[in-house]
Amino acid sequence: MNKAIAFLFSSLIGLQIFAQDKAQLIDEYMAKAIEEWNIPGAAICIVKDDQVILNKGYGLVDASSKKKVDEHSLFAIASNTKAFTAAALAQLVEEGKVKWDDKVRKYIPYFELYDPYVSAEFTIRDLLCHRSGLATFSGDLVWYGTNYSREEIIRKAQYLEPVSGFRSAYGYQNIMFIAAGEVVASASGMTWEAYIKEHFLSPLGMDRTVLSIKDLDNMKNVSAPHNDVEGKNIPIDWVNWDNMGPAGSIISSVNDLSFWLRMQLNKGTWKDKEFFSQASSHEMWTAHTPKKLSGFHTSNFPSKHFSAYGLGWDLYDLHGKMVVNHGGGYDGFISHTALVPEENFGFVILTNNNTYFPWAMQYHILNTFYGNEDGDAFMQTMLTYKKEDEKEKIKNEEVIKEARAKDTKPSLDLNAYEGIYRCQMYGDVVIKMNGDHLDFDFKPTDLFKGKLHHWHYDTFRLEWDQQQMLPKGMAQFILDANGQISELRIDVPNPDFDFTELKLMRVSEE
Repeated sequence: MNKAIAFLFSSLIGLQIFAQDKAQLIDEYMAKAIEEWNIPGAAICIVKDDQVILNKGYGLVDASSKKKVDEHSLFAIASNTKAFTAAALAQLVEEGKVKWDDKVRKYIPYFELYDPYVSAEFTIRDLLCHRSGLATFSGDLVWYGTNYSREEIIRKAQYLEPVSGFRSAYGYQNIMFIAAGEVVASASGMTWEAYIKEHFLSPLGMDRTVLSIKDLDNMKNVSAPHNDVEGKNIPIDWVNWDNMGPAGSIISSVNDLSFWLRMQLNKGTWKDKEFFSQASSHEMWTAHTPKKLSGFHTSNFPSKHFSAYGLGWDLYDLHGKMVVNHGGGYDGFISHTALVPEENFGFVILTNNNTYFPWAMQYHILNTFYGNEDGDAFMQTMLTYKKEDEKEKIKNEEVIKEARAKDTKPSLDLNAYEGIYRCQMYGDVVIKMNGDHLDFDFKPTDLFKGKLHHWHYDTFRLEWDQQQMLPKGMAQFILDANGQISELRIDVPNPDFDFTELKLMRVSEE
């Protein structure tokens, strides 16, 4: 062995030892951090130079059981699904079945948005990079837990109101990825589910990964989603996300996702099989829609200079390296995936309650491997924010109670509030008397049922029957000039679903 080869060999050994040492630090940190963050269970996989250097679970799959998380435990990965949908379209582009800049209506003719020009000019590329002109999460109530099909959801998008010009600003959109999945189905001749399984899951060996909660019935080692109720983790029911599958329905383990990470880092190739070309990888990892860096980011991450969205992937730079990443949020699950292509390095973090721990942890991992900042200091800052958020929720509830007008009563007898309230975009909400109070029922979904208790004037407190992630809300009945109820307005403050988008007008009994 000559000196040059010996030097190269020793350097590679040194780099492997360096990576293993860093992975050991992350392993120790994860075990401690999930307790600090009050997370029932988590799992992580880290890959470097096509080798898995950490693949492990922490905590419990269910807070009410003693079963521990391992690398095969299943979690919802939610919006990390979007990269699979983008990759499916990349394959179809390479096969000549679609083009990135084909009009969406070529494949789904019923596609219609707020403006005829936008509807006609909207491309497949537009579907994948969040520049529709709609607000972040706009229209998500249409699919969440409802009985609407993907086609029905896409058709209802025409009623959503824009907040910016077409292709002028970033607005995170799940419905556009549902449409992207329907393009996959139209161009390939098979369902989105069948396509993803045949072209990615099976050839990658992702044998435990499923595309619907219906596939979990006969599976073991499945994590339960959890809700944090006054500091206690309470298992909650899985919510069926089949109708928005291309935007977020995949359920997987860190072990299965290790194969996906390695294929992505190899720019479309794994085990001598090309899933898509390097050119397609570059296209998906190219900035298509710029995102403004907030003061929070510039102050906490001085080496971060840009943020943007590619095709199914978020992009930013840190420590002089591009980071290709994405988060995912599902009822009772949060996940995060990150890749550093030039270092052939990547990781995925899965958790089973709703905190921004995975998002914060990505920076700790990147700092540990490639930065000089104190990663734990940032994690502690974010943990402080989490605790402050919990205090803020309590404070907000106190503010709501203090603002309540005392000794008021509804303008009308309670039975006068009964009726059908219809939103052209969403469907019907039915209000009925039940003893001494009113019940509400969102007809498109079984999730949104509960009670209305008089708060003040013609405003009622909305309380859900089913334990879930959403807080209590307010329901306000609007009277017309004749003193008759004409409209119902609902507000449930939360970061995900905008109830104020619902235009619920009273209609005659049918």
